[in-house]
Amino acid sequence: MNRIEELFQTKKQDILNIYFTAGFPALNDTVTILDSLQKAGTDIVEIGMPYSDPVADGETIQGSNQKALENGMSLKVLFQQLEGIRNKEIIVPIVLMGYFNPVYQFGVEEFCKKCQETGIDGLILPDLPVEEYQRNYKAIFDKYGLLNIFLITPQTSSERIKLIDEISEGFIYMVSSASVTGAVTGVSHNMEEYFERVNAMNLKNPRLIGFGIKDRETFAKASKSASGAIIGSQFVRVLETATDLPADIDKFVKSLK
Repeated sequence: MNRIEELFQTKKQDILNIYFTAGFPALNDTVTILDSLQKAGTDIVEIGMPYSDPVADGETIQGSNQKALENGMSLKVLFQQLEGIRNKEIIVPIVLMGYFNPVYQFGVEEFCKKCQETGIDGLILPDLPVEEYQRNYKAIFDKYGLLNIFLITPQTSSERIKLIDEISEGFIYMVSSASVTGAVTGVSHNMEEYFERVNAMNLKNPRLIGFGIKDRETFAKASKSASGAIIGSQFVRVLETATDLPADIDKFVKSLK
């Protein structure tokens, strides 16, 4: 069974998924951050694959993408960094998040094969349409044991949400608002109505809420409406100012719970 599926079988609430951009703040920080997040108690680690035009992301994550690319990060380098991590007591589920173009350029099957070899559990590719995934890529993802995580937003129709739920495994990424990452602060009344509407649909897959989750209060609110939450921009800001990565990461993660 996939590590993501195992996690949701054993833990139903307060699941913490933290995102960071590979190769940021320094090129070789990737494994240090991954290890520190696991030790601090993060449930899922989401590693961003830097891209030159991250249109769904706000200023903070765009900046981390640019810096990572300037540092020399690429998919080839990332897979080299992750090689052997499962032999180094890294057991936390790992998701790679990014845009489809670099994956396509790398070669979809070769990319999925590398993911399997390095112990990646799932992918989040927001610009890969559901229909194209089903038609062209689902069989490849399945072959290499990768879960493809889809996003829903307040604007996603009920019919579309049901379709995504039907073909999904692992969890659904529930975007809290129609905005870029880092643009939202807090959980508004409109968001809570949206969470309640989706809860009433009785979907088979658990959900994690992202966008606007930044501290203990917003993490707790999200966890009441879903299985947990995803924190990205706020953690990237922590990395920007960190003077001791393991210590600063530990302090941040423990401040959320």
